[in-house]
Amino acid sequence: MASSSSLLRLRPPLQPPPPPPPPHSSSSILRNLHRIPSGYNPNKHILTLKPFLTNALTESSDSPKSLDPTDPKFLLQELADSFNLLPSDYFSQLPSDLRLDLNDAAFDLSNGPVMEQCGQELGMTLLNISRAWESADTSTSKALVNDLPSLVNSLTSNNKSALGKRLTSAGRRFQSMGQYGQGELQRISKAMISAGKLLSSTPVSEETKDESKGETRMFKFGELQVELTREKAYIGAAIGFVYGIISWELSQGIQNIPDGTFQYANENAALIAQSLRGTLLVLFYGSTVLSAFATFGLLFLSRELKSGRK
Repeated sequence: MASSSSLLRLRPPLQPPPPPPPPHSSSSILRNLHRIPSGYNPNKHILTLKPFLTNALTESSDSPKSLDPTDPKFLLQELADSFNLLPSDYFSQLPSDLRLDLNDAAFDLSNGPVMEQCGQELGMTLLNISRAWESADTSTSKALVNDLPSLVNSLTSNNKSALGKRLTSAGRRFQSMGQYGQGELQRISKAMISAGKLLSSTPVSEETKDESKGETRMFKFGELQVELTREKAYIGAAIGFVYGIISWELSQGIQNIPDGTFQYANENAALIAQSLRGTLLVLFYGSTVLSAFATFGLLFLSRELKSGRK
């Protein structure tokens, strides 16, 4: 009993429990943990951020750097994006008839004095694009078409107008290909025609208009590109006329040969000679007719070129 009473004396007296913290102490602890000021009002700050965001969006939409659908650079970028969607072997997989239309589009894009009309850098780019189309090189076409948006700012009004006419003409070639695959060709034609119409509406000087009236026509046969002038048309008509006279004279000479002039070994030889005579008559008479058509056609074309220069 004495030991137990001594242990009781050594125990410290029981302390009363601490009072509960005030109701705002937990929120103040959280603020201190996250370093939030004690006077922070989230509703007030949200309301002050709304006008700022509205002004920022308004300024970005009114900024001159924003994309404008009437900007040629924007439309040319759309054209480049339509080419970027093509697989790397798209042009090489086209059917033969569509490959012919692609070659026609290449001719419309780069025919004539492209360097003089579009400038040295743009003209060379258009020539390379047309060569890539003719060789069905899709990857090179993508890379070259992506250069067009960066070149448009350095062009004069005359260059832009010439580029627009070429893009419109080539875009119509793509449009004539119809629906193929997933509609990639129609997407290209739409972007190309839109950019071409906008660029071709650029006003040009009167001097350029007079020069465009005196432009010569170009004919392309595969890789050979021939410039057709009035003088060359007259020369071609004269050559066709002379060739027609020679063909007519030869056909008349063959027809006027009497049947009994030559001696034949047997009937088979006589039949072969008659067959050969008939073949030569058809050949020379046909050449005479074709020469006449070519002569009149070249004379009409030379007259048209002459009237176009007035």
